[in-house]
Parts: sequence; C-alpha cells; structure tokens
Amino acid sequence: MVYAWVRRSAARRPEAVAVFLPALVMLTIGLWGLDRGAMWRDEAVTFQVARRSVPQIWHLLHTVDAVHGLYYLLMHAVLAPHPGEIALRLPSVCGAAATAGLVAALGVRLCRPRVGLWAGLLYAVTPMTGHFAQEGRSYALVAAGAAGATLLLVRAARSTRPGPWCAYGATVAATCLLHEMALLLLLAHAATLALARVPARVWRAWALAAGVVVLVLVPLVLVSREQSAQVAWLSRTGLGSAERLLGMFTGPARLVTVPYLLLVALALRPAATGRGTLPLPAVALPLVTVPPAVLLTVSHWRPLYDERYVFYALAGAPLLAAAGAEYLATRLPRQLPHAVLTGVLAVTLVFALQLPLLRQDRRPDRRPDNLAAVSAAAHRELRPGDPVLFLPSIARRAALAYPKGFRGIRDIALSVPAPASGTLYGLEADPGELRRRLERLDRVWLVAAPFATRRAWHPGEATERLKLAMIDERFVPLEQVVRAGVTLRLYVRRPTYIPAPPRGRPRPAPPSAGRAGPGALGSPPGPPR
Repeated sequence: MVYAWVRRSAARRPEAVAVFLPALVMLTIGLWGLDRGAMWRDEAVTFQVARRSVPQIWHLLHTVDAVHGLYYLLMHAVLAPHPGEIALRLPSVCGAAATAGLVAALGVRLCRPRVGLWAGLLYAVTPMTGHFAQEGRSYALVAAGAAGATLLLVRAARSTRPGPWCAYGATVAATCLLHEMALLLLLAHAATLALARVPARVWRAWALAAGVVVLVLVPLVLVSREQSAQVAWLSRTGLGSAERLLGMFTGPARLVTVPYLLLVALALRPAATGRGTLPLPAVALPLVTVPPAVLLTVSHWRPLYDERYVFYALAGAPLLAAAGAEYLATRLPRQLPHAVLTGVLAVTLVFALQLPLLRQDRRPDRRPDNLAAVSAAAHRELRPGDPVLFLPSIARRAALAYPKGFRGIRDIALSVPAPASGTLYGLEADPGELRRRLERLDRVWLVAAPFATRRAWHPGEATERLKLAMIDERFVPLEQVVRAGVTLRLYVRRPTYIPAPPRGRPRPAPPSAGRAGPGALGSPPGPPR
C-alpha cells in the first residue's frame, strides 16, 4: 500500500509543479511594487466604502454600486484588522496567483503537465494580468472564479454524480455576484459543450446549474438596471476596441503578439485535440472569444463594454498558445530535446520583453489620477478653517481617501456625509442654501476635477451649476496648484462685483490665474465600476 502511494505521488509530482510554479511566479510579480504610495479613484471608492459598517454598506447598495456589493463586504472583512493600501490590493494579488494556478491546472487536465506549466507562466507574465493583480477592485477575483468554474466544468462533464455540478453552479454564482458581467461565462461554457458534442445528460446537468445561477442573479440584475447611470460614461465600441483588447490579451509588444497568434492558430488545427471529454481548444477558444465578442457587439448600440469587464476571458489565450507550442514540439522532424525547459525559456523571453511595461505600471502616474498627491498638495496649501468647495462633488474623493490633507477644512457644500447619506461622496446643500453660504465668504479654495475647469463643461445638476455661477460672478482666482486628476485654485471675492459673461463665452483669464493643463481625464468620468 505504501509503495503504491509513493508511486502515485511521484506520478503526480510533475502536475503539482506545473500548477504550483505559475502561481508562485504570479504571486511574486503581484507583490513586486504593491505599495505604490497612492490610490486612484476606483481604489479609493473600495477603500472608503469597505471601511464603513455593514449597515452603511447595505444602505449604499440600495442607491449605487450594487454590482460590487459582495466585493465590498469581502473587503470590509479584509480591511477591518489593518486598513492600508497593501491590504486593499492583497486579495487581488492572491486572486491573480490562484488564476495562474488554475490556468495551469486546466492545461494539465486537458493536455499534459508541460502545457499547463507554459500556459500558467504565460498568463502570469502578461502585463494585463500584472495590472489587475495590483488593483484594489474585484476583477482579479472574478478572473479566479471564472477559471475555477471552467476547471469544474471540465471535471463535471466527465462525472455522473451531481456533486461536481453543484460545485460548478455555486462557483459561477459567486463569481457573478462579484461582478454581473461574469454571467457571459455561461455563454462561453455553452459554446464549449456544443463544440465538444457532449451527450444529452451533460447538457441537462449544465442547464440546471445555469438556471440556478440565473435565478440567483435576477435580484442583482434588477437592482443594477436601476443604477445604470453609473455606466453612462462608457462609449460605443468599434474595431479599435477589439484591436486594443487583442493587444492587452497577447501583450502590446509586436515581437510577442505575432508568435502568440501563430501558436494560437496551430492550437486550432483539427489534430490538436486533448485527452479528456472536452478538448482544450473547445474549452479555451470560447472562453477567450465569446464574452468579449458578445459585450463588444452589444456595446456598439448600447455602451456597456470596458476591458476590465472581460478580463476573466484572458485565461483562454495562454491555454491556446501553450497548446500550439505543444503541437509544434511534437511534430518537428526531430523531437525537441528538453522541450519543457525550452518552453519556460520562451516565456522568460516574453517576460523580459514586457518587463518595461510591468515596471511602468507600478508608478502612481500610470493611473488616471493620484489622490495621495492631491492630498499632499492640499496639506501644503490649506489651513484649518479654510473654506473648500469641491467641483463637482466627486472631487471630494481625495478627501475621503486621504483625509489627513483636508483635516480641519470647512466643506462649504456638504450637507450629509457620505457614510450617513448612503452615497459615495455625500449629499450637498440645495442651491439656495449653498448660495447663502458662499455669499458670506471672502475667499474659498476650489478643488476641481480637470474637466470642471473647462468652459465647455455644462453640468446637469442645479447645485453644480450654482457653484460655477457663483465662482465666475463673485470671485477671481488668486493662485493655483495642479496635480494629476485635480486642480486646487484659491479664489478671492471681487473688489467690485461685475457680472461675468455667460459660461461658454470666452473671457481672458486674469493675469494671476494660470490655465489648467489637460488633466488625466478627457471627459467627465462616471462612478467607478
């Protein structure tokens, strides 16, 4: 008995190494430079919401961000012992490491250990993976759930017991609760079963599991539809969107993209089949193509697409590339000696070519904004008791993420703080009350998003329009500080009140007022998704 156990353990060692090594590499890459010293706006939302009480989070989800509800509750538990930027991003690092291991496990199960090793390592060194591994958002965890669900599908398709299908359905449901766009994973899995021509019993079991997932997701979908204004900032897709996603999946370096696509083409040859019930191409191809294709197509008419929403589909690409490499290695005139090591060296070369991109991605200025820099500038310029006006209200995110720089200031427009109001940025006073508050001031600091300093911007909310009108008519700029994503500008009351021209009509700026340069944002951003 002992001898048989030792033999089984020795036989499984290559499989274990093939799964463990990519996870370790991904963990190392994810931990490298994890503390950037700054959060950007989406991470700041996670940070400030997760530190609220559970009743306050539940209150928030009734008005905004229901799609991230489960993630916020998870991060509430993660940040409770010691809130900080490393703790904020650590779940994403762990999720990315788990995904790399799961991609490898899929390659091992569908083909052989070296295919799993190559696929897992290639996933780990892809710049898109490294980016989301260091984001304090849910996308790396969604990718882990999608890869895990795909592995469970492969196992369940070979089983006659209901247990694997229960595990599959539960995993897909949990993944979709982390982000509802993961629901497209069911379409990819349906395509997999169709390509593999599985028997009717497999279709019945999958349909039952998928139906349960849909029923679980119905309440979330209904609530999120009422909050659809959160994605109003998205634009329609075109060919450029697909080309950009292709570059992100394969790596933007052309020296990587061309061989990558050639290997994928080799994997799709009819002879390149796996040893299981579901061949590798039938699993990987729908995973990498169906969710992006569906969302890109729909978003051509109703914008819903962003690359992060289909990040989980990336797992299929390295599987296809590794299967293509396996096809090439086994069909050369002479068998390639040390094929495993050759494949690992090839992935190492890919990593070296894309290392500059990974290094750049760890700099705070690679994100749309740097809220730590904004808070530091506010700490230098503002004094306790200074009146501050945030334009628009979402500019308050720097003060919520890094309150030290704004400690002691008077938030002129704020009526109810964000946690108590069940909103992301708080409720502001009505236009009449805000006008009375501003009329009593001789000076005020304006903290503005870049688009709010441009005269072409015309807000829809009455409170935001009043802020613009009062600043234009009653105050003149005295000094200005510009940081990535935000402008701080000190205004003082006009010596003699002269009505300003209507907003939109050009007017030369006072000599002491510098024009705000182009910010990180080209247009008003929507709330984070």
